Amino acid sequence: MKRCISSSRRLATAFFAVSALTISGGVFAQTVDQVLQADQRRLNLAQQSQERINNIVEGTRSLEDQYRAINKEIDGLKVYNRLMRAQVEGQAATLEDIALSMDQVDVINRQIFPLMERMIDGLKQSVALDIPFLMEERSKRIGDLEAIMERSDVTVAEKFRKVMEAYQIENDYGTTIEDYSQSLTIDGATRSFNMLRVGRIGLYFQSDDTKITGRWNNEDRVWEVDNSARNEVRKGLRVARQLIAPELIIVPVPAAEGS
Repeated sequence: MKRCISSSRRLATAFFAVSALTISGGVFAQTVDQVLQADQRRLNLAQQSQERINNIVEGTRSLEDQYRAINKEIDGLKVYNRLMRAQVEGQAATLEDIALSMDQVDVINRQIFPLMERMIDGLKQSVALDIPFLMEERSKRIGDLEAIMERSDVTVAEKFRKVMEAYQIENDYGTTIEDYSQSLTIDGATRSFNMLRVGRIGLYFQSDDTKITGRWNNEDRVWEVDNSARNEVRKGLRVARQLIAPELIIVPVPAAEGS
């Protein structure tokens, strides 16, 4: 009887132990799951926190980059402003110089207009008294000068340049030899002649067949036949046309005054 009771007690104890173990195992497993879940939450929170920290760091770096860029831009603007101030000051000084120059230009303009008028009149008289070569071209040049002097849309500098250009052209005539064609009335007959200009000292004409040769008598202001210069005038025409090399030609020239 006692054995049965002991066995029953042992069985009960074992049962309760197994039950306790089963319950404890279930509780333990639940606790482990809770711990794991808590660790996962902490890990997630840590990751989220790290992401926020990373975002803050990136934001801070971006702000630092913007700050450096703004500082660099400010430095550039300071340099630009300094240059602009220097430029404005220079322009102000230039404007003062221009104002002074304009006052001086007004004085010069009042003086140069009469000068140009006298120069044109002198040029006109020179052409009228000169040997009569290229008269149409030279007269037109003087007429253009007189017309441009009355134009308000042409600057004084340009007007003066045109006058000086005309003087230079006339001056160049004195150092060149030239041939061209022109109609002349000789012995009552009008025909085309080959013209030879030697500087400003002589103007000669010759027919195509070379039978008629002559020159301009500037003292009497008439054309004169002078066949004695036929060969030299023909040679001069060939030189002017660059058909032969330049060489000495002997042609009659007007006698100097008082000789």
